[in-house]
Amino acid sequence: MKHLAAYLLLSLGGNSSPSEKDIKTVLESVGIDADSERLSSLISELKGKDLQELISEGSSKLASVPSGGAGGAAAAPGAAAGGAPAEEKEEEKEEEKEESDEDMGFGLFD
Repeated sequence: MKHLAAYLLLSLGGNSSPSEKDIKTVLESVGIDADSERLSSLISELKGKDLQELISEGSSKLASVPSGGAGGAAAAPGAAAGGAPAEEKEEEKEEEKEESDEDMGFGLFD
């Protein structure tokens, strides 16, 4: 992904066909070592292809993949009737715990 991201950044910057050296320079500028094998594979796969076309093809393929999660699970019948008081007690305990953290003598932004 880091190699592809560098390739895309260079393409957006006006370099229509970035070389391995260009990509290595971008990656090294942010402290990342480039993997020569993966980099040469990426260059060979993208050579002579239009990036905008590849992105639009990929977007159309992703649009057909179901990505919505399943609906929320139904609550158990017993939990709806008797679960509320227990939850309130838990919340009170959590609030007490949070208040006690303030008494430690220091804060997050001190």
